Amino acid sequence: MSEVVDTTRPRVAPGFRLQWEPVQDCHVLLYPEGMVKLNGSAGEIMKRCDGQRDVAAIVLDIEQTFNLKDLRKDVLGFVELAGQQRWLTWE
Repeated sequence: MSEVVDTTRPRVAPGFRLQWEPVQDCHVLLYPEGMVKLNGSAGEIMKRCDGQRDVAAIVLDIEQTFNLKDLRKDVLGFVELAGQQRWLTWE
């Protein structure tokens, strides 16, 4: 997998399904062997990883939605980690 940059377009990897789980009160990643419970920040990033938006657009959307600044490093770090875990993929 290539390095994560602003133009990377991450998407949920095959075999995983992202969904809101009311009982858990959070987003979860479901896969055949189990479930990954995501914290609020991870859920907000993951739900924007649709393969259409690039990292720069994801950062901008989160910053505008939550009235925050300077999230680029955190989002890049999470996308990279999620790629290592094979939760996200990109070309």
